[in-house]
Amino acid sequence: MKKTGITIKNVNTVSEIHRLLGLPRPKHPLITLINHTVNAPEQSVGGYRLVLNFYNISIKKSFKGKLKYGKSYYDFDEGTMSFMAPHQSMSIDGESERNADGWSLLFHPDLITGYPLAKDIKKYGFFSYAENEALHLSGEEEKIVESIAQTIQDEINGRLDQHSQDIMVKNLDLLLSNCNRFYNRQFLSRKMANNDLLAKFEEQLENYFKDSYPEKLVTVEQIAADLCITPSYLSDMLRQYTGLNTQQHIHQKVIEKAKEILSTTHLSVTEIAYQLGFEYPQSFSKLFKKNTQQTPLEFRQSFD
Repeated sequence: MKKTGITIKNVNTVSEIHRLLGLPRPKHPLITLINHTVNAPEQSVGGYRLVLNFYNISIKKSFKGKLKYGKSYYDFDEGTMSFMAPHQSMSIDGESERNADGWSLLFHPDLITGYPLAKDIKKYGFFSYAENEALHLSGEEEKIVESIAQTIQDEINGRLDQHSQDIMVKNLDLLLSNCNRFYNRQFLSRKMANNDLLAKFEEQLENYFKDSYPEKLVTVEQIAADLCITPSYLSDMLRQYTGLNTQQHIHQKVIEKAKEILSTTHLSVTEIAYQLGFEYPQSFSKLFKKNTQQTPLEFRQSFD
């Protein structure tokens, strides 16, 4: 029987994505800015799942059709800004009519190698957000983003010299710093929705320890999946509101439950560790002391 399905295409270079979309050859081998209005693809990429091995920063101001990231489809009817790190997959529904207004800034990791940004870029959690966690820019924020993007575009189109890469990387750094700032604003402006998410997170974490103790310690990925959001978005949202990321909240709850058991039962430290989901008792004792400056036994003895 003939197999059907989506064809996966690995795209390793900026030149490859230009060829795939039927666009002219890029002016720089490591970076390109594709204006979706001016440079509409000459051929369809519908039916393909693209694995892009470079960074992708996009603004979509209007979109007819559906864009698929991972397992979910998203409709676009307003401007959004999204970010993809290398090795993430993307596919476009080829069945429906598509119309896009916006741009995509694509750059290979080699462009920033040797610059501080090569290390700093890993701190931006939004590169692993889902598309439904995209950044929604205000009018003023969009002007800032467009201005920086235009500077990068001008540098790409200009005569390349020994300063070109420095200028492009500095502006990429400026762009990402601003987007991080705008995301912080978005967390605050969506306070009601995020407060609801925070309440659901706290309820989920409490329920995890409520009736029976787990076989394994809950993970950030498990809780994020239960809440239908990405681990990075959850941690960034929690850090914005509470100062702690998801892992720290999990550890905080573990310590809270451990103190309760230590002070109300005669279970051994090993038994408590297993009941809380630790594979090794030493890991539990180390975490407890790190957070309380006491060993579990020292804490229990303080009640004697």
